[in-house]
Amino acid sequence: MSMETKFRYARASAPATVANVGPAFDVLGFALSAPSDEVEISLRDDGRVVMKGITGDNGRLSLDAEKNTASVAVLHYLKRINSTQGVEITLHKKLPLGSGMGSSAASAAAALAAVNALFGEPFTREELVASGMEGERVACGTPHADNVGPSIVGGFLLIRSYKPLDVVKLPTPSGLYCTVINPAVEVRTEEARRILPREVPLADAVTQFGNIAGLIAALLTSDLALLSRSLTDVLVEPRRSSLIPGFDEAVEAAKSAGALNCNISGSGPSLFAFSTSQSDAEAIGTAMEKAFQCEGLESRWYASAVDGMGASVQEVR
Repeated sequence: MSMETKFRYARASAPATVANVGPAFDVLGFALSAPSDEVEISLRDDGRVVMKGITGDNGRLSLDAEKNTASVAVLHYLKRINSTQGVEITLHKKLPLGSGMGSSAASAAAALAAVNALFGEPFTREELVASGMEGERVACGTPHADNVGPSIVGGFLLIRSYKPLDVVKLPTPSGLYCTVINPAVEVRTEEARRILPREVPLADAVTQFGNIAGLIAALLTSDLALLSRSLTDVLVEPRRSSLIPGFDEAVEAAKSAGALNCNISGSGPSLFAFSTSQSDAEAIGTAMEKAFQCEGLESRWYASAVDGMGASVQEVR
């Protein structure tokens, strides 16, 4: 199909996310309420896709349209709708870089929500995920969807299959809260993937399958006790935890403060912990912050109900 734009300017935001979610490596993620990246997109008459500017990144992100996750996602989107329309993109980074909170995904998700609004929203949110994955490809070399999917769609999102792409939105149990803490150490996604094993023992795989199934069942039935038991990763986390100083101490602090369980968020270094109240979520954040301080690391934490709405369009004209 070939589409014409209906508007000349759009502004959208998309939130941080937690990916991998315990045992569900690359197949499950959920959206947080905050923080969010924001993107502004305006039309150009020369047919080019241009990164006009980036704020909040201290000059670390590329303005090359072929290398920035936001513009790469938009380029893929425009190709899908057979459009030669030029656009310029301004990205306002609110998420910490290399944090394990889906920073690159939020940029791509916000850009896609904005450009989709410019064209009158021809694609559903689920249909935008494929373009978001292309942004992730330039960010870490692997076009995974468990960050960008929930950042676009909101809530918990299961990636049942990548070939063909098949995403399933799952219910969010009421009364579920999340604390995400970001210690001041950077873990690059490429490195976090490089250290993973290419093959795993069958017994470990069976344990992992059971935990993933238990996690999905817990979401479907709002069984938080089952959720707690199922948030165990025997394949990926034992290896990635070595990249995070104070990991064991922070996890223990979270559980002592009332967490249902605590795991690495995405590829790290952030950790996430589920709980059943805002007060518990805040106590968990304080406890983990103290644990990291004992390791000489400053950190910043966020605590809120798990009610992420995904990408949203604030203005279109």
